[in-house]
Amino acid sequence: MYLTYLDSNSWLIEIGSKKILLDPWLVGPLTFANSDWFFKGSRPQERPIPENVDLILLSQGLEDHAHPPTLKKLDRSIPVVASANAAKVVKELGYTQVTTLAHGETFSWDESVEITATPGSPIGPTLVENGYLLKELATGFTLYYEPHGYHSPSLKEFAPVDVIITPLIDLALPLLGPFIRGREKALEVAQLLQPQVMLSTAAGGDVIFEGLLVSLLKAVGSIEEFRALLKEKNISTQVMEPQSWQRFEVPLEKRALVI
Repeated sequence: MYLTYLDSNSWLIEIGSKKILLDPWLVGPLTFANSDWFFKGSRPQERPIPENVDLILLSQGLEDHAHPPTLKKLDRSIPVVASANAAKVVKELGYTQVTTLAHGETFSWDESVEITATPGSPIGPTLVENGYLLKELATGFTLYYEPHGYHSPSLKEFAPVDVIITPLIDLALPLLGPFIRGREKALEVAQLLQPQVMLSTAAGGDVIFEGLLVSLLKAVGSIEEFRALLKEKNISTQVMEPQSWQRFEVPLEKRALVI
């Protein structure tokens, strides 16, 4: 399994001989409803769009996960697996192969990879977006992704999981508390799934954020603090800090079968 961190929530996952582009923001600024004053993300330098992408995987329909300018640049014939909210975005943009996954549903791909949707982040009072479990069928290695730190207790049935990509620190707003939930929630999911490797997402990378929302946000915790929490609980998970746009192989070992 190879990973490339493409900043913010965006990843290139190479698993089962497939290249999966996850929640891509790759071109232009990142805003919500074109409101630069409220929030704007930008890159100090342009980056090339990854080539030979086999699948686009979208966890949410908001712009920081289903980024319209990026999706307009990508080939509309690339298959897409998405939450119901994200599926609406890509269908409106003219994508021709869109699979919508509800929680608990699985997309099986060429006897190579299985993608299962899990309950993820709540967006408003009624909508719950997707997390994902990816399984490489040849090796049995698994990866779990949830970008806001909302982890369903139903994940227990999939334990152990080899790789977790989720926030490891909190991003909090005054009076409201964390809306990106790392720290304790990341520790809880580590205890639940016993991963070999964990990687942080949502707030890092080679990007610049500005606007009213950014001025109010407060980061709570650090990667080193999270490593210390794992040590306190005698969890041997390795926490990795990938460099932006640098492809790397995830160090995984086959687990012993429990009979």
